[in-house]
Amino acid sequence: MIEVEHLTKHYGQKIAVNDVSFVVRPGSVTGFLGPNGAGKSTTMRMIMGLDRPTSGHALVNGAPYRSFSDPLRQVGALLEAKAVHSGRSAYNHLLALAATHGIPKARVHEVIDMTGLDAVAKKRVGGFSLGMGQRLGIAAALLGDPRTLILDEPVNGLDPDGVVWVRQLARRMAADGRTVFLSSHLMSEMAQTADRVVVLGRGRVLADAPIADFVAGGAGGGSRVLVRTPEPDRLFGALGSAASAVTPREDGAFVVVGPDARRIGDVAAQVGAPVHELTPMDASLEEAYMALTRDDVEYRSEGVR
Repeated sequence: MIEVEHLTKHYGQKIAVNDVSFVVRPGSVTGFLGPNGAGKSTTMRMIMGLDRPTSGHALVNGAPYRSFSDPLRQVGALLEAKAVHSGRSAYNHLLALAATHGIPKARVHEVIDMTGLDAVAKKRVGGFSLGMGQRLGIAAALLGDPRTLILDEPVNGLDPDGVVWVRQLARRMAADGRTVFLSSHLMSEMAQTADRVVVLGRGRVLADAPIADFVAGGAGGGSRVLVRTPEPDRLFGALGSAASAVTPREDGAFVVVGPDARRIGDVAAQVGAPVHELTPMDASLEEAYMALTRDDVEYRSEGVR
């Protein structure tokens, strides 16, 4: 379990993390989301004892990370995949880490096999691609068979096969009763991996909820239905306040928020408005996330001109 309580970090006048509190429980995957500059990496570094908080504290498995005499067995972390001696082979890097904790060589071979590094295990890390570097970082995180796994952007640089592998790894670790905490900017992947999400914006917690509840909330408090009708004024006028929003699309259809497809069809029949399409639309994690963080983006793109 990871317990973060009132964690705050100042860098001079800048507040990177502002009174952040949340709990990451074992047995599920918790996703960590937020725009660039939201404070995610700083929070993870404070959990791992790499940055000292200005105030507040973080506990991992009931204790500060710095207090562990066997940190690799308690927490496996990937925060910076390139923090490796470039002249060493992948095997020697893992072997050196294992020696610090009395981990047998057999475990080194196990994690090399688990992470698909067999073909490059004896090659120098300095020649690794970004994706192979990520796999080595994950292998190091798994080396001590830890109770808690913390991964910052673990799929960065991985091919589709590697992305699926990380997803399955996270789900398998959680199913084993371990604590899994990971960040990613890939919303589609997070939607398939996480059970709940913690969202930061400008150093503050914007949301902490099961992913289904978070996505449902992002739908605007009701169903979303794609509607095509040649008489929108008659239909939407009859729906009245039941439709909290009616948004026209460029293709002539409308997205209606509030009533479900059956209710819209019933109203259309009552007022004699023809309907050519009624398609329920599932809200997405990306839509919910974008709606929530719209005002908390520090580095905003203005688009191509």
